[in-house]
Amino acid sequence: MYKFVTIYRKVDDEAQLEAFFSDTHLPLAESLPNLLRREVSRIAHKPGGQSRYHLMLELYFANEATFQTAVVSETGVQLIQALKPWADAKLITWFFAESFAE
Repeated sequence: MYKFVTIYRKVDDEAQLEAFFSDTHLPLAESLPNLLRREVSRIAHKPGGQSRYHLMLELYFANEATFQTAVVSETGVQLIQALKPWADAKLITWFFAESFAE
């Protein structure tokens, strides 16, 4: 499996973050071709206290090739363009990973 992970940091305007996630990020992500599954995590805390993170979205694909096809699709380009300002402002961390179960 191959996955695309986006982690949102906590922000002062949580309503704006939630609106962007619910109205833009998630609908675009769910429309990506080849998407096998998605997993949303609302981060409660870290060991010993509060976390600086608020939310995580993991998008799963069969392999890197199917992910690459998805990310260059019209929806994929829209998703990356929507996320880029958040990444530039360092409000999200995003990465790609090989994923496997043992």
